Amino acid sequence: MSTKKYVPRLAGKYKAEVVPALVKKFGYKTVMQAPKLEKICLNRGVNGATSDKKLVDIAVEELTTITGQKAVSTLSKKDISNFKLRKAMPIGARVTLRGEKMFEFLDRLIAVALPRVRDFKGVNDKSFDGRGNYTLGVTEQIIFPEIDIDKVNKITGLDITFVTTANTDEEAYALLKELGMPFKNAKNN
Repeated sequence: MSTKKYVPRLAGKYKAEVVPALVKKFGYKTVMQAPKLEKICLNRGVNGATSDKKLVDIAVEELTTITGQKAVSTLSKKDISNFKLRKAMPIGARVTLRGEKMFEFLDRLIAVALPRVRDFKGVNDKSFDGRGNYTLGVTEQIIFPEIDIDKVNKITGLDITFVTTANTDEEAYALLKELGMPFKNAKNN
């Protein structure tokens, strides 16, 4: 009886198709130079968290449901009296995905969640940070099929950051494009 280790679909695609395509396109000397996806960070600020502590718990629970990994609450770094904010108050939620869970989440995001966005024409290709990382803003958490729309009391958004080992935005764009990210106006490089 052979025990085959489970490999997420996009992880297999990365090794079989994406790396050879990137090596060919950028002329790397070895496959180890090809950029790879390091982690995906999901972050969500909670509006009104200073007055209602339950909102942060709901945000943590929703991020945990979406990703399949326990989310943690983020704490404020300083006091801001105008916002009734004290240092170390919970004001948001975040989760960092790596490895199998990262590829599983990316697959679900590309194949299921993004097509559910109203009037979806592709994601913005200008949200790179100059060092090969890409941030995508999602305006409604209900695009994820894991969220039960009947239990949602407030529609909020979240930021999804793709951290890559790419040195330039062009390499990161090529990596995400090869993985299947639906960019709006595809560059013809």
